[in-house]
Amino acid sequence: MSEFSRSPQPGHARPGQAAGPQPTGRPAASEAAPADPAVPASVRGAVDLGAATGAGRPGGQAPGNAASSAGGASYRVELTTATFQKYAEASTSYPVVVVLHSPQSPESQSFVDVVSRVVDEFQGRLLLGTVDVSAEPQIAQAFQAQSVPTVVALLGGRVVPLVNSTVPEQQLRELLGELVGLAQQNGVSGTAEPTSQDEPAPLPPLHREAVEKLEAGDLDGAEASYEKALAENPGDHEAKLALAQVHLLQRVSAMDAATVREAAASDPSDLQAALDVADLDLSGGHVEDAFRRLLTLVRTTAGDDKDAARARLVELFDVVGADDPRVVAARGQLMRVLF
Repeated sequence: MSEFSRSPQPGHARPGQAAGPQPTGRPAASEAAPADPAVPASVRGAVDLGAATGAGRPGGQAPGNAASSAGGASYRVELTTATFQKYAEASTSYPVVVVLHSPQSPESQSFVDVVSRVVDEFQGRLLLGTVDVSAEPQIAQAFQAQSVPTVVALLGGRVVPLVNSTVPEQQLRELLGELVGLAQQNGVSGTAEPTSQDEPAPLPPLHREAVEKLEAGDLDGAEASYEKALAENPGDHEAKLALAQVHLLQRVSAMDAATVREAAASDPSDLQAALDVADLDLSGGHVEDAFRRLLTLVRTTAGDDKDAARARLVELFDVVGADDPRVVAARGQLMRVLF
């Protein structure tokens, strides 16, 4: 952690402290619901779970399909005194994560890249603003930052302190997931536009083979290709996520949505119907509904039924992605139910 010269203003910025002048209006930004996290590159654009089953709401999408076109999009800007007010106002539509760093602190410079990578995973539900404190000492003083790196968030034009040192990437990911949840609770649920767009990396051969089979409607063939990719590389995280999506597709493609939902409604004790409805909900983009249904099952059943509900919930966590804030929240609820 590196100290830098500043006017003597002891203490850290308090939650709720105004970030400079109060915002005077809402910027032109999307007010739509936040995009679901991107599916693995292997299945981007290849499948639409809702369309495949007719089970989703009108216009419903598979988890991640809404954001899949973003590819390697970046959501990072450099904050200056001249642009600060603009992004303070933008924080009434989406949280703006601010990282203060200094060229004199290589550690803080490296941490900026870590924060940038994690922010990009949220596909516009967060925007990153970086501040070089040597070039913008006024902004550092406004945040009462005494060292670098310091990370705060602007939410509704107000400051939310996060960390004033480097932290492990997973801890940062969970912290930012909580920030997104806090923003949504306060009606801040817009999405930022990408600041740059990178071409996605080419798919590995087995992933490309799986996508081709998915596009041809060969779910079993796609499953085999992803399983082969995992056999060759057990650490292939994208193949694991893609395989979970394919398994969900296999289940819901054989369902009649109306029949399944009617069965679940007429007999709440019908475990299989409840599991099927959770699959349908997730395939139509109703992620929280699917998790809530399965958490209720885990809470209210016992024995084999409880184990089956827990196993399905964990499998759907893989479909959405372990880093998604909704998964983080649901996993915490599951732990509380079980222990």
